[in-house]
Amino acid sequence: MRSTLLGAATLTVAATLALAQLSPASADSIGVKDPKDLAHGVDLRSVQVEHKARAIVVTTTHTDLRRSFRSGSSGSVYLDTDPSDPGPEYVFAGGFFVGTDYQLLEIDGFSSTREGNPVDGSYIMRVDYDREQVRMRIDREALGSPEEVRVAVKVAGSRPDGSNTRRDWLGEPRSFTEWVAR
Repeated sequence: MRSTLLGAATLTVAATLALAQLSPASADSIGVKDPKDLAHGVDLRSVQVEHKARAIVVTTTHTDLRRSFRSGSSGSVYLDTDPSDPGPEYVFAGGFFVGTDYQLLEIDGFSSTREGNPVDGSYIMRVDYDREQVRMRIDREALGSPEEVRVAVKVAGSRPDGSNTRRDWLGEPRSFTEWVAR
């Protein structure tokens, strides 16, 4: 009896280890780190992009993210969904402090002089101050159900005295991550 239980336990452990090493069949993702290069609570430290069957999820991690409006913390995730058209087609932009709002807009490139059209679809942004993370979830249908996506991320914040705004891009300004396929 003991050898049967031991054999069953060994098989269970082996099966669990084998399954744990499989990557999800319905999603691909990348993680990109960013250096500590901004003396502000919105300093971008990493970005995780997950391309799931039903949604694109972008999670940004920061240093010392603050709840106060005085931080002026905000961010923009530019989404490129069309490899044949250079530049982003969408931007998910919002504030990272309590009481602010966010929106997904259709855009043509990085130009801030042109306002985008609001996207009709399901999307949400959550800020977790304890984990210092901002999580944006966008239904794939809202983006036209792209086969692959890449992002450029920009965050910004104000000095406590309101004297100027500090910006931090993931990598070089207006540079994208690698493509993430579904």
